Amino acid sequence: MVDIGTLSLIILLAMFALLAIGMPLGFASAFLAFVTLALKFDASILFRDFGQGPMSVLGQAVYRQMTNYVLISVPLFIFMAALLERSGIARDMYSSLNVWLSRTRGGIAIVTSIMAVIMAAMSGIIGGEVVLLGLIALPQMLRLGYNQNLAIGTICASGSLGTMIPPSIVLIFYGLVTETSIKALFTAAFLPGFMLASFFLIYIIVRTRMNTSLAPLPEDDPNDPHGREKGLMFLGFLSRFTMWFTGFLLLRALFFTATSTNTVREGEDPIALGMVSDIPWIIGAFAIAALLVYVVIGRERSARGWEMGKGLIAPIVVIGVVLGSIYMGITGITEAAGMGVVAVFVIGMIRREMTFDIVWDSLLRTLRSTGTIIWVTIGAASLAAAYTLAGGPTYVANLIVGADLPTMGIILVMMLIFLIMGMFMDWIGIVLLIMPVFLPIVVRLPAEEIGWLGTVDPRFIPIWFGVVFCMNMQVSFLSPPFGPAAFYLKSVAPPHITLTAIFRGFLPFIVLQLIALSVLLTWPPIVTLFL
Repeated sequence: MVDIGTLSLIILLAMFALLAIGMPLGFASAFLAFVTLALKFDASILFRDFGQGPMSVLGQAVYRQMTNYVLISVPLFIFMAALLERSGIARDMYSSLNVWLSRTRGGIAIVTSIMAVIMAAMSGIIGGEVVLLGLIALPQMLRLGYNQNLAIGTICASGSLGTMIPPSIVLIFYGLVTETSIKALFTAAFLPGFMLASFFLIYIIVRTRMNTSLAPLPEDDPNDPHGREKGLMFLGFLSRFTMWFTGFLLLRALFFTATSTNTVREGEDPIALGMVSDIPWIIGAFAIAALLVYVVIGRERSARGWEMGKGLIAPIVVIGVVLGSIYMGITGITEAAGMGVVAVFVIGMIRREMTFDIVWDSLLRTLRSTGTIIWVTIGAASLAAAYTLAGGPTYVANLIVGADLPTMGIILVMMLIFLIMGMFMDWIGIVLLIMPVFLPIVVRLPAEEIGWLGTVDPRFIPIWFGVVFCMNMQVSFLSPPFGPAAFYLKSVAPPHITLTAIFRGFLPFIVLQLIALSVLLTWPPIVTLFL
């Protein structure tokens, strides 16, 4: 029988060796799970008593993961992202954003980042976003003479924001593995995710103004509105959208009132924006929007603004359906994902874009992506169960605690391990293999010693650590040598753009991600602010 220290070293070296020779992570993990049990226990007892020996622990771990209801949301979100990528919804959104920001220095890069945020809030799938932005935005930026490194970094860094911005698949898996509230994780990640996106935007704006050659302005079109006129048209667009939205809310509230659904009951939360007391406020907002459209801005100007910005309506509706249904307590994560798929499908049907070929191709992409995720989940869950049965988590915990490091020293060591493993391993494997070992250690640390500015409520430590972990995985999507975002972009980039050039374009954005990670570690309340 091999001692746990030696066994841990064997697993670590064997994992890197198997990945280096090209074995898929799922199969490598499953193989090492069997090796772990064979080295720790007598190999002859592994199959001696069917359903009772050490091998049964692996089966139970895989069964728990595969039968978790929330796991169904993963293929649904992937399917929704595939439909968005194949339909014209994303392209129209890009065109509408480009109308408003085309005359801004670095406007195309800013549009790309904003579009990535909206796409992240719709589906939470990273690979599809990078590919889509590479197809839509990269040719446009290169044609206008944008700096290649700025264009590449903007697309890949912004396209990977689905890691942080809800509904993030990474957060869903973290919640599944650690049995943490996914809704609470989404709420906690909201502010850090948009903070990171704002870092990207600020960097683009400052950099392109310091060096204007990085982002030349396009030629002026005399037919396009300028200055104050463009601002009024944008205000007209927002006012018309507000009229539609508040009109919907008013009908909804009146329906709830007529059916007595919004009656206040003890122990039940009131319906968000659906109570009788909300009706005067909704009517007031509708009246102000109508006043702006028909009196202040003018019907013709606001109508033109609506035509220029209507490509944003479909994404806003999808985000409202997915996140609105979650945060308003209407549905759970899985049901919200299903509603999002239906919303995208219906919008595509209305736009006459949802053909059989698009749906079939999206289903095949979903099957391939989900199959990869499931196999990695099975393998990593097996290895995690085998290592736990061998006493690995206790050994690692004693090793870290025995190093006599301060609380933040222990957390920084974990961050370094996450960053290094993220350079070589898929995030799913890291969640399933490392989190069962690290999270129990973090939970036992003194809460008052976590962070340098402010502290974390002990109840929220698993949520805070999950958001911090996601920020680490955000870095891993750009980290050489196996940064997935680079390979996603390379698949659609022009031949003259090499992988080396792509990784070179990442460098400033990796620094921004590390700054954002430092903020989460230094000031933990930014994560728990909305909890």
